[in-house]
Amino acid sequence: MRKVLVDVKHLKQYFNVGRKDEVKAVDDITFHIYEGETFGLVGESGSGKSTTGRTIIRLNQPTAGTIEFDGQDVMKLHGQATMKKFRRDVQMIFQDPYASLNGRMKVRDIIAEGIDINGLAKNEKERNQKVDDLLRTVGLNPNHGTRYPHEFSGGQRQRIGVARALAVDPKFIICDEPISALDVSIQAQVVNLLQDLQKEHNLTYLFIAHDLSMVKHISDRIGVMHNGKLLEVGTSDDVYYNGVHPYTESLLSAIPLPDPEYERGRKRIKYDGAQDNGDKERHMLEIAPGHYVYAAEDEKAHYEEKLAAKKVANKL
Repeated sequence: MRKVLVDVKHLKQYFNVGRKDEVKAVDDITFHIYEGETFGLVGESGSGKSTTGRTIIRLNQPTAGTIEFDGQDVMKLHGQATMKKFRRDVQMIFQDPYASLNGRMKVRDIIAEGIDINGLAKNEKERNQKVDDLLRTVGLNPNHGTRYPHEFSGGQRQRIGVARALAVDPKFIICDEPISALDVSIQAQVVNLLQDLQKEHNLTYLFIAHDLSMVKHISDRIGVMHNGKLLEVGTSDDVYYNGVHPYTESLLSAIPLPDPEYERGRKRIKYDGAQDNGDKERHMLEIAPGHYVYAAEDEKAHYEEKLAAKKVANKL
């Protein structure tokens, strides 16, 4: 009986519609995100992950489908006051910490922009106090507010981006590959920060990344995307240990482990997509409670047997 905060149904996002170079960036995907959970969206570059996130927040106008946030149809929101409330409830942390911050603005003004627009501070003193508290929350010094973005490292800039997103007290944050441009040691710090903030503020995340092991660490459930299609959805353990779609298996086979003997014998599984092409009508089928795979009806039994075999093998 968990509350569904974000409900995406049959979402399509096409570009250059009707032309020879038409791109089906997001091609009929359906998923939902429960309140308070982290839903990970994983796949290689160009799979449609970021486009999905940008469409949910209405940076793109979808070609078809519906997006509901907290029971409201996002595409039917009109009027300045309604959109302002939606923008306050839904925030985004962008992939590039260098390009996503205005280099001509001081950090204090970058973080306080949402506070000013939404009238969340009564006066300058309260505004500055809120910014100072946000800087401390993300592990920075309040004195950093007087500096410009170019004076910070990549990890520090991403923390500023997190503080900016938190400034308006949102319900839902889309994290668009927030750690891909950071050093490995800094990645862990940012991920731990996001997890701590989620507990403190009861946040809901859509966490977009291409690193399946990192997504497994932070997510409650995972969706695997390829060429605009959602191919497998399940709990993080289901997908990571018992992923059955060939593309999921391909991603898992590419994860390196700090074991020289394992690495010498590791075989990369190649995915050519042939099994998902053809004339068969495919959609998401439930092969176990909460575990869905993109397949045709006559392929369901095969995936159910495959899943059962993996579970047995993992117990041995």
